[in-house]
Amino acid sequence: MSAITLLDGGMGQELLARAGDRPTPLWATQVMLDRPELVQAIHADYFAAGATLATANTYALHRDRFAGTGLEDRFEDLLTQALDAAHAARDAHGGGRIAASTGPLVQSYRPDKMPPHDQAVATYAEVAELLAPRCDILLAETVASVAHARAFVEAAAPVAARHGLPLWLSVTISDTDGTVLRSGEPIAALAPVLGPVDSLLANCSAPEAMDTAMPHLAALGRPFGALANAFEQITEDFLREKPTADALTARRDMAPDRYADHAMGWVAAGATLVGGCCETGPAHIAEIARRLRAAGHAIV
Repeated sequence: MSAITLLDGGMGQELLARAGDRPTPLWATQVMLDRPELVQAIHADYFAAGATLATANTYALHRDRFAGTGLEDRFEDLLTQALDAAHAARDAHGGGRIAASTGPLVQSYRPDKMPPHDQAVATYAEVAELLAPRCDILLAETVASVAHARAFVEAAAPVAARHGLPLWLSVTISDTDGTVLRSGEPIAALAPVLGPVDSLLANCSAPEAMDTAMPHLAALGRPFGALANAFEQITEDFLREKPTADALTARRDMAPDRYADHAMGWVAAGATLVGGCCETGPAHIAEIARRLRAAGHAIV
């Protein structure tokens, strides 16, 4: 049997669900501002469910996301606040690792909006420098193109090396063709930029697409896995400027047992990193943990 790293599930949608507030373009950041205690509580619930890694609520913390909000001067404070919540939950649990998540610049699922390479590298390097002293893993999530991957790796790899941290890259793939990134480029096209990347995941795409992606991720020669979402689809409204999460709808057919069916399929295909993304919660992680243990896998 395998040693499996069980990651947590979604943070942003879970925060919105628990807060009960109307979504804003600041998404999880707004809830963290209004109800900061919820972030630590969600991390704690994922640890209790069996996750061995907390993904800090830093995904959307970019200066460009704060433009025009009046929060521009809170950028570094909010990074600290998000990391504090993950550390507090980990300390209370008595163990686990913290991955500092870095999301796309400008907007998720829109590789066409990536800034020019040099600008993106400088932006990602600043974020990596701020995150690295207080995390165990530097993680890029929802990487939608090879250009996005190249910019993050170029920026974060030297920072990770100086701090002795692993560098993880998590791509988002087409919901209808699990062999390609959302940019339309094949997963295999990532190969030239993966030199310093320690582990490779796919996140925030349909579970069915992740099933198809497994051999393509495996072929890139690193520990791999998936964190699927449970959205019906990424709508056109959500791809517009400054979207809000109410443009998306949760699937009604992706309860914890069905989601765990997919996750165990990924493990059977060789994945050693599994967890959840948007619209998955602690119950999904608990069911995966139960299945892993029942199958004789070690959760590490």
